[in-house]
Amino acid sequence: MKPYFLAFLMLAGTGSLLISARKPAPAPTASSNPAVNPGKIPAATSIPWMTIEEVAGKLRQQQKPILIDLYTTWCGWCKQMDRKTYSNKKVAEYLTDKFYTVKLDAETHATINWQGRTYDFDPQYRCNLFAVYLAHGRLEFPTTIIIAPGYEPQAIPGYMEPKDLELLVKFFGDGAYRTRSFDDYQKGFHPTW
Repeated sequence: MKPYFLAFLMLAGTGSLLISARKPAPAPTASSNPAVNPGKIPAATSIPWMTIEEVAGKLRQQQKPILIDLYTTWCGWCKQMDRKTYSNKKVAEYLTDKFYTVKLDAETHATINWQGRTYDFDPQYRCNLFAVYLAHGRLEFPTTIIIAPGYEPQAIPGYMEPKDLELLVKFFGDGAYRTRSFDDYQKGFHPTW
């Protein structure tokens, strides 16, 4: 792992601890929340949520970073992030343009195939082993996972508002991760969300 990724993860982890101290607003209803009804996208968002298997097929055609929203159906912060962050127009437009997006229930009992490996639900962890792999064993919800082409998954735990997510997704979406450290990128970053 490159040194700037380690620094980035340490900063992101610290930020998520500060962010996670906020209390979520009331959760949206089950009928409007893809975290409760996977596959259903709220009308306010245009993020094309895919399965990880669909993304694997897309990667054969075009390389892009992957953003995975790792959630559980009982997680209030996950529902808040759906309602407030992923339904934000600027977030949705940027993610649709720059990323393959996956919404993954960490507790799914479905078998997941990724890069030649098979992941199943594990009763010991009470979640799918793919979630354990993505989060490097640190199961917190929500967790935003970024997989840049040719790199291992980067897990950033905690609730993020649009302004918190912007720096992270633009670092990867604009390709800055290839040539700059996260600290260097952050110093010159000007938020717009």
